[in-house]
Amino acid sequence: MSLLEFARGPALEIALGAFAFGVAWRLLSLLALPWSRDRSVARPAAPSALAAAAGGFVRRMWPARPFRRSDLWVTLNGHVYHIGLAIVVFGLAQHIQFIKGLFGLQWPNLPTGLVSLVSVITLASLTVALARRVVSPVLRLISTANDYFSWLVTALPVATGLLAQSHLGARYETLLAWHLLSVALLLAWFPYGKLMHAFLVFLTRGETAILYRRRGVQS
Repeated sequence: MSLLEFARGPALEIALGAFAFGVAWRLLSLLALPWSRDRSVARPAAPSALAAAAGGFVRRMWPARPFRRSDLWVTLNGHVYHIGLAIVVFGLAQHIQFIKGLFGLQWPNLPTGLVSLVSVITLASLTVALARRVVSPVLRLISTANDYFSWLVTALPVATGLLAQSHLGARYETLLAWHLLSVALLLAWFPYGKLMHAFLVFLTRGETAILYRRRGVQS
């Protein structure tokens, strides 16, 4: 079995299994925890739980006014690489075909050149985020191996995808194999590290917003 055959076959299959099991396990274990009932009286005009959760999630996408000057560029950079990753994953024709093979879903793809440009911007944005973590004394103090490894497994598929798309550094088959292996590593690690926030952020922000708005606090 060649490296590309291994990457396309067993590596991705094992990684997808680990991803599906891990995400289900993390979500079910969280939702199965005992929840205490909020017996407080809701403030007048308190929104419904769904409206409070949605509103709180949207508001938290932008820094609060007192912190806007210091946190604005950090927030913008976070939006850049999150949106960039979404465009790369769901906009490239090859990725859409991969998703179609798994779930039967398909949609129009973006031009390859545009996705490549977004990939470069995304990789640069991720590098800025890493540099900030390394340079800031506070962030460096609270950062763990989980933070750095999660950054690495996120950046690797973008970098290897750019190399494969550009045919730089090795034969295309080898570059594609390394790209697929980096994707497999990302999928396998995703539920067990800090990347799981992509799912948990909806629960945590929503719960906090519901609690605050019930008490009349702007979340």
